[in-house]
Parts: sequence; C-alpha cells; structure tokens
Amino acid sequence: MTRKFELLASLCAILLGMAGCANKHIVRAAPPSVSAPPPQEVTPMPVPEAPPAVDNTTVEPAPEVPTPELPPSPAKKPVAPKPRPAPTETAEPAPPKPAPPQISPALSPGDLQRAKDNTTTNITTAEQNLQVANGKQLGAAQKDLVEKISGFLSQAHEAIRADDWVRAQNLAEKARLLSAELVKSF
Repeated sequence: MTRKFELLASLCAILLGMAGCANKHIVRAAPPSVSAPPPQEVTPMPVPEAPPAVDNTTVEPAPEVPTPELPPSPAKKPVAPKPRPAPTETAEPAPPKPAPPQISPALSPGDLQRAKDNTTTNITTAEQNLQVANGKQLGAAQKDLVEKISGFLSQAHEAIRADDWVRAQNLAEKARLLSAELVKSF
C-alpha cells in the first residue's frame, strides 16, 4: 500500500511541476507615467485705479474693496489652433475647368467611314421618329422618351463636333432605339 501511495504522490508532484512551468506569466510593471508640469504661478491682475472725481462735494469716493486672492489655477494644456482654410478671393471668378479629354480608339479609314455612315443614318431615323411624335398627345412615359431621345441626339452632335465618331455612333444608336419604342407606343 505504501508503494502505491508513493507512486501516486510522485505522479501528482510531477504533474503539478509541469503544469506550473508551462504557463508562467511574467507581469511587468507599468511604465512610469508622465506627470503634468508643475503649475505656473499666476499673479492676479492689479485692479485699475478709479479716475479722480471732478466734484468732491457731491460725490463721495467709493470705499476700497480688497480683492480676494485667488488660488493659483492649475496649468491648462495648450490647445492646438485649428487650421483655417485659405481665404478665397471673391473679386476674380475662378476660370472654368476645361472639359476632360475624350479618349477614343483609333479607327482605320474604313471603320471611320462606317461609323460616320451609321451615325448619320441613326440620327436621321431618330429625328424622323421625333417628327412623327410632334403632332400627337403624349403621355408621361412618352414625354420622358422624347426628352431622352433629344438628349442623346444633342450629345451625338457634340461628339461629332469633337470628332469622336465612336461615341457619336453609340449615342445615335441609343436615340434610334428609343425613338422606335416611341413610335410603337402610338
């Protein structure tokens, strides 16, 4: 029986020794805190003297009242000033920003001619379909379509003036498709 007891006691001692060693946590002291600078002594402002009275017979001078001394106030942390936006000049208006450059792919002469032909055909068709709608009573959805078609057509004309035929072709195609929907709605 003592042999079993000795074996059990040594086993417990080994387990306790292993369990304690693996999980040791070292607690470090907190870094020293930075203390605030000692408060600066603030001397109270002297009380300004009252001006001498003009007529001493009618006005009695006010009795002097001693000013209570205030305890020195604790030092305040300096506050960083907020950055101010640069003043804008209102006398001169800002020059208008130039339009962003249009990036269009370089087209071969044949592709350029096809784009021009498709664009003019689509613009012509869309404008003819808008003429059909001019004399009719339009619902809200139809009026919206007319506005969109007109917008696409004006953007297509701007793209032509900018010599951006790929963009002009895309806008003219959109205008033609919407105008076909408009004609179908009658």
